[in-house]
Amino acid sequence: MVRRVLGDAMRSLSVSETCISDMLLAVSEACSNAVRHGGPGNRYEVSAAIGYGRCDVRVADNGGGLPSMPLHFPPSDTENGRGLLIMRSVVDEISFGVTPGRGTTVHLRKLLSWDDEAEARPRELAAV
Repeated sequence: MVRRVLGDAMRSLSVSETCISDMLLAVSEACSNAVRHGGPGNRYEVSAAIGYGRCDVRVADNGGGLPSMPLHFPPSDTENGRGLLIMRSVVDEISFGVTPGRGTTVHLRKLLSWDDEAEARPRELAAV
């Protein structure tokens, strides 16, 4: 649902598909981490704002808190542990708000690039 709503909002503003894909990948990773590490009930909240040439997304959970940003990707045979590094590689800014015992908020920010040919194509937005 988050991917659909955010992607459609960005497309309606003629954001480039590359930029949209990057942001949706980062948001998916943040949401996946919130489900995995977010505490009881796997509940999390997503808020997004698009304006001033950028997209800001916050994903907040109620988990124990983020320990630290890994310095390197884990070995290729490791199944997990790449999410934070993937997010960092596709957005312009990433920051974390950690309140011990109350959760983590991941803040993703990406400067938008525009699709100059978007006006020539018909718009199809999904219903939610």
